Amino acid sequence: MNGSILIIDDEPSICTSLEFALEDDYYVWSATNVEDGFHILKENMIDLCLLDLRIGRENGMDVLKQIKAFDRNIVVIMITAYGSISSSVEALQAGAYSYLTKPLNMDELHSVLQRSFQYVKLHRQVNYLTNELDKKYSQEGFLARSQSMRNVFKLMDKVKQVNTNVLITGESGTGKELAARSLHFSGPRQREHFEVVNCAAIPEQLLESELFGHEKGAFTGAVQTKKGKFEEAEGGTIFLDEIGEMPLPVQVKLLRVLQTKEIVRLGSNQTLYLDVRVIAATNKDLKAEVGAGRFREDLYFRLNVIELHLPPLRERKDDILLLTRHFIQVLNEELNTSIKGMTKRAQQYLEMYSFPGNIRELRNIIESSMVITEGEYIEEEDLPETVAAVEGQEINTDLPGEAGRSLKKVEEEHIKRTLEVFNGRRKRTAQALGISERSLRDKIKRYHLSE
Repeated sequence: MNGSILIIDDEPSICTSLEFALEDDYYVWSATNVEDGFHILKENMIDLCLLDLRIGRENGMDVLKQIKAFDRNIVVIMITAYGSISSSVEALQAGAYSYLTKPLNMDELHSVLQRSFQYVKLHRQVNYLTNELDKKYSQEGFLARSQSMRNVFKLMDKVKQVNTNVLITGESGTGKELAARSLHFSGPRQREHFEVVNCAAIPEQLLESELFGHEKGAFTGAVQTKKGKFEEAEGGTIFLDEIGEMPLPVQVKLLRVLQTKEIVRLGSNQTLYLDVRVIAATNKDLKAEVGAGRFREDLYFRLNVIELHLPPLRERKDDILLLTRHFIQVLNEELNTSIKGMTKRAQQYLEMYSFPGNIRELRNIIESSMVITEGEYIEEEDLPETVAAVEGQEINTDLPGEAGRSLKKVEEEHIKRTLEVFNGRRKRTAQALGISERSLRDKIKRYHLSE
């Protein structure tokens, strides 16, 4: 099917004849009044509307404006027995794509519909590319100077121009989807769709439909035909995230698609031939999963033609401060703040931290610290407790006396001793320390101090 059409005409015979003429090539709905027409528009994804200029007492020009207000992307073709140059011009000015007069010439109608759907395709492609170009695929996770990431960049430069399947491996938060997007949008398929499927987030009974689509009535709840992600990605790339979580029955069907480059929607007998590049990603050891019988070996070799491994952030120490400065700059705009940077001590804590959540966790840490800090620079006390836990590791311990000791540790011990001197009385303690009772209460909570 080439698309979906809604016919709104107050003559039932016109609706019936148009449905009969178009149903072999399009998904067709019809309504003889405006209220029913808008009900169909709200319940279904309509690409094009054939709209009568007069629908009972309704003025089709007003209905045209209402349709465009509802969804400006719906293509509207006006049809009427009262054709005139003035009404034609008015309809085009109001957003109609074309204008036909009754009795309709079916050859002319089919020709206009073909041009209209070509317009729909091009319009969607422009909108898609505009949205995608607004995203920054060369930033954040790929802002790097470490040698390990330079090696990744070199391999990506070689892989982006070919259609070979790629398996991206790495821990959660290392930027696997960003790598996949970069491969797509820097290669020859960049003008086509990049579709994402998270294999871990979709129940098994729905995953097959999500990938390959289904026909109306294929299963309970399938009230209309739906394209799968493979069809949406025609000519482009499909990214199968968390491929290690894909159930074995779906793995079998994916393997066949990779072998034959064709799909069949659920509930259909029609074979669709596709040109789609497949990029998969996992944070699991797929070799171990194969050995355990949870992942098909033949599928593993189909996917893993080229493996692109993204190192964890703890192995990219040279990139931590570079990423930190970038996140501060980006988040200043998002949070409407003016943080200038981090103190040297806070930077040292970050460099000592292991980042189990990798780049995603680093961004969250910076955002949290920027919200908490009261000054222009993020200090170590603004960092989350998970990062502050490294305070037990003394920095620059070769310096004499208290020099080089964590300020947090010194502050904690000083507050604890002062509380002991005043027998836990917070008001006296706060006065002696020169801080408010509220600040003292926050610090007692932060350091888990008892009175």
